[in-house]
Amino acid sequence: MSRIGKLPVNIPDNVQIEVSEDNVVTVKGKLGELQQEVNPDITVKVEDGSIVLERLSDQKEYRAMHGLYRALLANMVKGVSEGFKTVQELVGVGYKVQAKGQVLELALGYSHNIVLELPPEIKIETVTERGKNPTITMTCHDKQLLGQVAAKIRSFRPPEPYKGKGILFKGEVIRRKAGKAAVEK
Repeated sequence: MSRIGKLPVNIPDNVQIEVSEDNVVTVKGKLGELQQEVNPDITVKVEDGSIVLERLSDQKEYRAMHGLYRALLANMVKGVSEGFKTVQELVGVGYKVQAKGQVLELALGYSHNIVLELPPEIKIETVTERGKNPTITMTCHDKQLLGQVAAKIRSFRPPEPYKGKGILFKGEVIRRKAGKAAVEK
């Protein structure tokens, strides 16, 4: 992780960064604003259009935090300038999805529909085409929040290895297992 921590994070022109005295980094861009509290053992410097992080020593915990905070800040900068997007696909007979504003309604083969209210930062779009699997496309400037919501949606019907049914990320390949073999007498 220390190799990642040593890399500077380039700041695009439309992004502003502020580091407060209590080590809270605020990143503002065209898509929104994000804040991250950084451990006081890691120093954050903004110089020459990039963010540089330095650690106290080469102890294992400092090396780990160095890489962690560099990755978090890089994700924040990318999020407020470009944004993040996830696409999930519902694989299964009769699986349906519908978005009504910030409310997502899923029919996943249970006796009732699952209704999930999404945070206001996430923009959602659902597509249901005849002959294709329904898809959920979510965009957000906060990578952590987007991943958390995507994991929550996936947890309602995780993909299973026998028939390959469930909620998958677009392009994900499920390792399939053979079912029960018929016994010959």
